[in-house]
Formats: sequence, C-alpha cells, structure tokens
Amino acid sequence: MPPFESPLSRRHFILGSLSATAALAGCSTSIRAPVPGFATRPIAPPTSAELAVIYGPKQDGDFVLPAIPYERIDPKFYRQRVANPTAERPGTVVVDTPSRFLYVIEPGGTAMRYGVGIGRDGFAWQGEGVIQWRQHWPHWKPPNEMVARQPELARYSIDKGGMKPGLENPLGSRALYIFQNGADTLYRLHGSPQWDSIGKATSSGCVRLINQDVIDLYERVPYHAKIVVYQ
Repeated sequence: MPPFESPLSRRHFILGSLSATAALAGCSTSIRAPVPGFATRPIAPPTSAELAVIYGPKQDGDFVLPAIPYERIDPKFYRQRVANPTAERPGTVVVDTPSRFLYVIEPGGTAMRYGVGIGRDGFAWQGEGVIQWRQHWPHWKPPNEMVARQPELARYSIDKGGMKPGLENPLGSRALYIFQNGADTLYRLHGSPQWDSIGKATSSGCVRLINQDVIDLYERVPYHAKIVVYQ
C-alpha cells in the first residue's frame, strides 16, 4: 500500500455544528448516519470558547462525561476541520496510524480530523474494510489471550460477560467494529477515558479517541462506511 499522503493544506477550518450499543454479539444500531454535508463555516481554527464546549462535560445517556483538560493536549490533535489530505470519497473514514490522525471525508474538499491514540493491536491491521457494527456504551470483553497475560482481568472475561458500560470502561462511550470480507478484523475505533493517551502509542487497544470525539465521530460516520487504515 502506498504511504499516506501529506495534507494538501495546513489551513484549519472552524469546527462545524457540534454533535449532541452493547457487546459485539448484540445487534447493530438501526439508525443510519447521514453522508457528511458540505462545510459552511468560514476558515478559522477553533477558539478557546469553542474548545471549552467541545471538550466540556457532556451528559450522554446515563453517564456524565467529565471535562477534558484540552490545554494539556497538543493542539494538532483537537477535533477540527481540515483540507482533505486523501483521494478518498466523502463518507470514508481514514486512519493515518503514523500521524495519529483519523479523518471523516466530507464533500467539497474537506475532512473532519480527530487525534487518536494507537494501541498494540492498532498496528496489527491495515487495508480497507467496512464499519459493520456501531455500539453505544459497549461492554468490554478482553480476549482470552489478554486474560492469560493479565489474570486480574478474569472477572471481565468473555465467559463472564465482560465489563459493563461506564466511565472506566476501556471502550469508552462508543465503539465501531471493522469487518473485511464479512469477517471481524478485531480492529476497533473506540472511546477512552484516558485522554492523555491521544497522540501516543499505548500498551493495549486499537484506535482510541477522546470520549467527546468518538461521540461526534459516531454521528458523522455513514452506515456501513468504508474505512481505510494506513500503517
């Protein structure tokens, strides 16, 4: 696979409108997310006031997400609209693993970009796939191989039903499951309570986002969206 291309422009666009389920074995959501629309906001970086809203506390179902101290995160990893750095069509999700960026491609030459953290499993897969499942506040079921390495996780094993949804759940507020040729790749996009892992290579997991960002991503990703992962 050819290397990921450099962004066409360093100009950042102001963030558009802010976006106001269950184990993998459960059924997928029946809500079809729309294909992204054209960006209508003027060119400008997010302001401090906007960032305070984007990463402020958020009520989401039965949970209240705490505010994120965004000042302690590299600004390039803030959620923001940028010039589309890829040749992919609108509605496609692109993960640029080396740069720690995830893009949702929009019409008109723009993309919404998110900073991500990459776990060990995040380096294990590349190519094209489909976002087959999308879950609100998922259960976390560590694979048996992980439980064997970390026996303290046995209480969250697949046989015991996993960890219930919640603020400490490693999958966070949303999880998107990637399939290829009808088979689960075991590659995930998911939220995380560990905001300080964004932009870094972490010890476990696949591709993690700030919980506020993965909620926004979930609302933008079309049903059965194409995803491309570059290593």
